[in-house]
Amino acid sequence: MTDRDTFSDEQLAAMKRPPLAKRVRRSTGLSQEAFAERFGIPLRTLQEWEQGRREPDAAVESYLRVIEKEPDLVAHALAAE
Repeated sequence: MTDRDTFSDEQLAAMKRPPLAKRVRRSTGLSQEAFAERFGIPLRTLQEWEQGRREPDAAVESYLRVIEKEPDLVAHALAAE
């Protein structure tokens, strides 16, 4: 490997895939505040997931994947309570 083949810390960080929560929220086009409110997630918890300080458990990962596929359906189901 030559010097030209190595990456800087910034380049490596840019190549890492964002956390699931951040990817899902971004796919909805919502701000953190709006996403948290719409889907009943505490804002601080969402922020910690997005910043990689905490990770959602398996059930929440499933919930996030459902939101990713059907955000309007999930919001509608939650609003019907």
